[in-house]
Amino acid sequence: MLPCNPGGHAAYQDTFVSEFLKFYPDPFVLPKSTWDYIVQFWYLDLSQTDSIMQDCYSVFGPEPRLPSCMLRSYLLALKLKVTSVTLWCRMLKETPLYAILSGFPFGDTPGVGTFYDFFSRIWKDDSPNLSPKDRFPKVKPPKGKKKGDKTPCDSSSTASKLLPLLERWPLKPQNPFSLVFRLYQQQFLDLSIQKKLIVPDHLALAGDGTPVRTAAQQRKKRICDCMEKGCSSCSCKRHYSQPDCNWGWDSHRECYFFGYHLYMFVASDSHSDLPVFPLLERASRHDMLSFLHSFFTMKAYLPEFQIERLLLDSAHDAYAVYEYCRREDITPFIDLNPGHTGHFTYKDDFTVDDDGVPVCKLGLRMHKDGYEAAKHRAKYRCPKSNRKRGCFCEHPCSPAKYGRTVHIFTDDNPRLFNIPPRDSKAWEKEYDRRTSVERSNKREKEDYKLEDGRHRSTKMWYCRLYSIMMLQHLDAWEMPSAEAFQKSFLGLAA
Repeated sequence: MLPCNPGGHAAYQDTFVSEFLKFYPDPFVLPKSTWDYIVQFWYLDLSQTDSIMQDCYSVFGPEPRLPSCMLRSYLLALKLKVTSVTLWCRMLKETPLYAILSGFPFGDTPGVGTFYDFFSRIWKDDSPNLSPKDRFPKVKPPKGKKKGDKTPCDSSSTASKLLPLLERWPLKPQNPFSLVFRLYQQQFLDLSIQKKLIVPDHLALAGDGTPVRTAAQQRKKRICDCMEKGCSSCSCKRHYSQPDCNWGWDSHRECYFFGYHLYMFVASDSHSDLPVFPLLERASRHDMLSFLHSFFTMKAYLPEFQIERLLLDSAHDAYAVYEYCRREDITPFIDLNPGHTGHFTYKDDFTVDDDGVPVCKLGLRMHKDGYEAAKHRAKYRCPKSNRKRGCFCEHPCSPAKYGRTVHIFTDDNPRLFNIPPRDSKAWEKEYDRRTSVERSNKREKEDYKLEDGRHRSTKMWYCRLYSIMMLQHLDAWEMPSAEAFQKSFLGLAA
């Protein structure tokens, strides 16, 4: 049978009142912390879940559990920091409040298999992972050279090659998590927009990646017979239990971790650091790769969002990103990467003339030697050098055979000449909001125990991640106080 909920959210509230007073005739014995999440789930309307998931059920068979109750029950488990579905099913059988707050009659609560069947229905793919489990092994990514450095990556070259392809062939919203996103968007993200917590027409977006550790070690086994033949270190395919995860370098803790690289976009101008769109990438991916994939995937799912400001850290400092922002009328607030500024060993050995031509230490005006359009800079070389003879100056100012070269950035450089300028208070004030994405990641990983989910499939990690994001929006909504709700609740009971 198809799920049917004719009464909607009002029917859930009426059932809760009658069942609650049956088991708790004196409601005031419950602590205030319990009343706080009772208030939240009393006003949380998930009735759209039943209509959205109609196509996920068959017209034949017994009557299923209401999808709205299943989702509400899982959100309640995460609210109470219960990380095991098995433990939560036991708590539903033992505690009447958890059962009736979920929307189930006490004594007739779903089992573990029912919950996992619900997760499979909202995952639009037969496989619980995005990659096949049989694949070739890969080596760990290299470490950063200095303390705090991330995995080395030529982000400028990566962005210049990949970004034009993503612009030319836009991504389509056809991922397996598309139904999970739809539940999140229609019942939480859109409601936060209605409450004016997020302004989609003038959006300031902050993006950053964070490691998500899913296991202590990589679980794999051989599927070849090379060991029997005497070869213990073959490069044949292995069978992985978590094929979408791999090893990554955590620059903050300075250690390797096995899991995902979560890239999150947050509305930086929202008062509660509300998340907008996430994507789970492989742990070995650099922030630039994750940003490009996540950003254009988000544009496919949220085409109506008008991004006005983009706040990113120094890992995204690439000319291709600045030029894209210029084309799309987006104001970038990106910190400069010290490794992208060039070598300045001889930076004090020359001056710049009134017309912008550098002058060497002997007082000679340098000769122009071309223009690099990709980096918006002009190249100058020593006046006493040429390509055939090299540098023939009596007092060379560089050990290079070709002689000293100097690069002068032009006025149209979008990386160095921002509006507002980087040294202004307006730029600093706006860029300080980039930490909103770090606070949002902290709430997901520490407050809601994202990494404590002992799952081995990308399906379960996406269900857990989006459910935590739903709770972040729920926490940001204005609710009546527990005392005011108790008074109105007693009026309903009478």
